[in-house]
Formats: sequence, C-alpha cells, structure tokens
Amino acid sequence: MPDPIKKIFPSFSTELVKDVDANASIQSFKAGDIIMRTGQYIKNTVLVISGKIKVYREDENGGEFFMYYLQPGQACAISMICATKNEKSQIMAKVVEDVELIMVPLPLMDKWMMQHRSWYEFVIDTYRSRFEEVLEVIDSIAFRAMDERLEFYLKRHADVCGCKELKLSHQEIASELNTSREVISRLLKKMEQRGIVALHRNNIELLK
Repeated sequence: MPDPIKKIFPSFSTELVKDVDANASIQSFKAGDIIMRTGQYIKNTVLVISGKIKVYREDENGGEFFMYYLQPGQACAISMICATKNEKSQIMAKVVEDVELIMVPLPLMDKWMMQHRSWYEFVIDTYRSRFEEVLEVIDSIAFRAMDERLEFYLKRHADVCGCKELKLSHQEIASELNTSREVISRLLKKMEQRGIVALHRNNIELLK
C-alpha cells in the first residue's frame, strides 16, 4: 500500500515508503482497545493511518492522566524512546476511534535512522512536537488553577476533533484531570454561567 502510506506520511521518501510497505505490518483496533499498557515491553513503533488514540500516564493506584492524542500521520514519541532503549512502556494508549496502524518492528527503527534521512527527520520532529505538547500539559498543572486547567483541557479536545460539541462525561474529565467528578461538575456549571460552555445531556458545547 505505498500510495496510502505516502498520502498519510507525505514527508517519507520513496525509498522509505517502499521499506515500510515491505517490512511493516498493518493492524486494526476497535474503540476501547488498549494497544499499549504501562509496564509492558514495546516491540513495535506505532504509526497512525486512521482513527484516534489517547495517551495516558498512570499512577501506582491505576489513576489515569491524559497527555495527548495520536492522529493520522503521527507516531508516539514515548513509545519510540522506550523501544530504542528496550525499556518498559511508561504510558498507556487507548483507542477512542477505530484505528488502523502501521507496526514498525523495533530493529527497523534504528536501521532506518541511518538509512533514511526522511525517517530520521520524522522521528526528530515527533520528539519535538510531543515534547512541546507535554510542556504545555506540565505548565497547565504547575501554573494554572483547576478552572483554567479544565478550560485548557476542553479546548485541546475541541482542537483535535475540530468541533465545538465534546462527548465527554464529567467522570471521564475528572479521571483525566486527576480530580473528583463533583469538582468538575461545579466548575462546568460556573463556566456555563460565564457563557464559556453550554451543558447538554450527552455533550459539552464550547461557546468561546
């Protein structure tokens, strides 16, 4: 499938696309599937063809903290780092929209870094973009009150889906921001009073 690979990953050289097509495998997963668990060894680098994945950090008690989305044309930088060092995964990745993935075996990642300039640049760009995104998350935790963190969280989700209506439950938001459902419900109500959101039965609508 060279043409679809080139379409989703336009920066890949022709030679790299041929190598991906010849050596990598395609796998599909359904919404709700866990494709990467904290503590497991990573054998493949994951490239997203279609669908959407949420990446979380987990604490010792099983609590989840949302870090970022993976969308078509992207790869998981943290999994790349763990794979190259043969370390256990530091994250959990959950499918939120049915996905089709390119699974690149671990030995190929280092080989391609030396053989293909376009792969090297893709990996470096993946590291850079994810680092910047994680810094934003850290800033929101370290320097913002919970109401500001909630607004930042909702806008991130809206940017990813390109929509204003977010199908997120109060409990889901609370879990991903590591707080209680009651706190989130109270803050959302205040945001509604300020005209920032409209709360509906099955979704939260961003108004600003």
